[in-house]
Amino acid sequence: MDFTKYFKEYEKIVAIADNAFEQVKQEYPECMSCRINCADCCHAVFDIGLIEALYINWHFNDKIGGANKDFIIEKANKADRKAYQLKKRAYKEVEDGKDEQEVVIRMSLERIECPLLTEDKLCSLYDYRPITCRLYGIPIHIGGIAHTCGRTGFEESKKYKTVKIEILQQKLYEFSAKITKDIKSKYPDLFKMLIPVSMALLTKYNEETFGVAINKEKQVAE
Repeated sequence: MDFTKYFKEYEKIVAIADNAFEQVKQEYPECMSCRINCADCCHAVFDIGLIEALYINWHFNDKIGGANKDFIIEKANKADRKAYQLKKRAYKEVEDGKDEQEVVIRMSLERIECPLLTEDKLCSLYDYRPITCRLYGIPIHIGGIAHTCGRTGFEESKKYKTVKIEILQQKLYEFSAKITKDIKSKYPDLFKMLIPVSMALLTKYNEETFGVAINKEKQVAE
């Protein structure tokens, strides 16, 4: 299935994120700690929506092959199992009455190495990384709380320009909903699914995955 036109629209949102990062970087250079081989952001635990999963999956299969691809897939399997275990534990904690906000904060402190991280501490798909990765290292606003990388020089007691990442996430959510509607998926809530990068790399996105092959069979039967 060809998602090229959707990717071009997604890249416009990527440009907004990149521009926001550069603005903060230029305004507070003394606070920035981002540098080549740091890789702190490559251990963050987060999920991505349908459009970003499709985007990174397509570029992974298009640009990486051979032994390197096999190595990344092996790492992705390990990372995905660990992510599943963490989520299962977090779900149980909430079910047992633990404060959900506390569980979310604890989850944000967990570390899983991204399968795309090379031995040289570089990203195998840097130009196609998710928006969360692109904004890591500057103050971002999530759920009424400001967050930033612990290695930066941004101080809690001071005010800085902060990116409201939820606005960008809402755009991605709406975009994923549009894709689900346009392909006439059997699964209308497909766009609501959030998965880690590891699962996005492992998934085979085809007509069966999207629930459109079943629709075609139904049309033939009719």
